[in-house]
Amino acid sequence: MRASFRLGRIAGVPVGVNWSVLVIFALIAWGLAANQFPRSYPDHSPVAYTLAGLAAAVVFFVGLLAHEVSHAVVAKRNGLVVDGITLWLFGGVAELRGEPRDPGAELRIAGVGPLVSLLLGAFFGAIAALLALAGQGGLLFGAVAWLAGINVLLAIFNVLPAAPLDGGRLLRAAVWKATGDRTRASVAAARAGWVLGVLLIGLGLWQFLSGVGFGGLWLALIGWFLIGAAGQEERQARTGTALRGVRVGDVMTPQPQTASAEMTVADFVDHYLFAYRHSALPLTEDGRPTGLVTVDRVRGVPAERRTSTTLAEVACRADQLVLAQPGEQLNDLLPRLSECADGRALVVTDGQLVGIVSPSDISRAVQRGTLAAPAGQRGK
Repeated sequence: MRASFRLGRIAGVPVGVNWSVLVIFALIAWGLAANQFPRSYPDHSPVAYTLAGLAAAVVFFVGLLAHEVSHAVVAKRNGLVVDGITLWLFGGVAELRGEPRDPGAELRIAGVGPLVSLLLGAFFGAIAALLALAGQGGLLFGAVAWLAGINVLLAIFNVLPAAPLDGGRLLRAAVWKATGDRTRASVAAARAGWVLGVLLIGLGLWQFLSGVGFGGLWLALIGWFLIGAAGQEERQARTGTALRGVRVGDVMTPQPQTASAEMTVADFVDHYLFAYRHSALPLTEDGRPTGLVTVDRVRGVPAERRTSTTLAEVACRADQLVLAQPGEQLNDLLPRLSECADGRALVVTDGQLVGIVSPSDISRAVQRGTLAAPAGQRGK
């Protein structure tokens, strides 16, 4: 999930927000200000309800950010690289590079997030109790009590034993510890996520058709997301197993054909596009990669502008390139490769281009890894 804009760094980790957060933020603030607060605490002004709804929504997202930051901090302490934290429509995600080294690390990284949410729920619950004892049972009490309940609910939902929820990670840690097989554990957690997704879709549709309200559709949407994410996790687990021990240098296309950034798109189409079988061409200067041009990028240039447009104008810029070393594990490259719109990585040694890795290279490596696996491991 890409961030639309950055908020800065917390604990050394870049924090960003995707535009979709605005949707859920608006829904929460509107639901509290226009429905829940006026119904439970009447006789306040519209301005008071609006301010209370906005404040509660902001504090909720601060708590959600604390949940993800806790994952990131514990992951860093357990030797993982954290590329960033992004808040989006369905909550937040800490982007971790690599895998925990053992079930214990998995347990610590996954468990700390729900624990933080539970502690926040207890904190707001204590404040709400103090307000009630002081006779302050009005709008402020309502906002604090809602924050207590929503954080406890968030903790409970996240520990459901289904990937990609934190509970799915806890389930994976348990199965991994019991069987010693990380792939088997990942598949079990992913399939549990698929089952939970189906149940949420069924429950949501039943609620909607029963006239409970549009909250049922939200449940169904969450279920649909879980099914998609769980399926992706299972595929990643099987891919990771097939590529275990494979280095970037083992799969790259060595010494790829290159071009100058000053070449026109017309020259590229006339002399390179049909002369070479690859659909991507690195741009270099003195052997160092400066960009990457693909057929898809060239296709977007109108025919009448191709003679006056250089490859540098349409190529992926140098600061957007995904670079790798020949000795790097291919599994470590995959997360970065998926973040690149062009889906390719350039392989360098001492800054000099020595190869390129494309989706077809990855696919062939997965096929070879699957065929080379012992028969007893293929169905796991």
